[in-house]
Amino acid sequence: MSVPNYPALVLNADFSPVRIHPLSTWGFERVLRAVLKDRVVVLEEHDAELRSANLTYRPPSVIALRRYVRPQSAVPFNRMNIFLRDGFRCQYCGDQFDTRNLTFDHVIPRSRGGGTNFENIVSACAPCNSRKGSEPMRPLRQPRTPTPREMSRIARPDTSGMCKSWIDYLYWAGCLDED
Repeated sequence: MSVPNYPALVLNADFSPVRIHPLSTWGFERVLRAVLKDRVVVLEEHDAELRSANLTYRPPSVIALRRYVRPQSAVPFNRMNIFLRDGFRCQYCGDQFDTRNLTFDHVIPRSRGGGTNFENIVSACAPCNSRKGSEPMRPLRQPRTPTPREMSRIARPDTSGMCKSWIDYLYWAGCLDED
């Protein structure tokens, strides 16, 4: 028997999301374990009732940790965070692409001592990346390491398909734009 998918938004003890990108959510089983171990406070529940022989359970849709977890002090270096930082734009021609048509490029090639880090990697479309090769080309913006605050502004959660009970918590935490 498969377990139904009832994800829960995970808030810190101060009721702010633990993480914005990707949004901090836990699956059904992890939430159930945390509830049973009294590690979280249930704030909202899904509109469903699960029953066993001796238990009726309403799966939580929003939970808050009982203990405060210190937010990340640095943005993880990965492909998606590079694309987000660069606005999904090629940093050589300025055109916008989806993730399937973007690559990342070392501004200073590794063969010339360039590192694989935020300060040396930019988003690039395949034609610009091929044209550049190992020849120097100036990116439109000098690459740099984004702060967690910058990333939370850039990486606004997509509310389509999101549980309605999450929206108020994300809005009051400043994670959603005012409409």
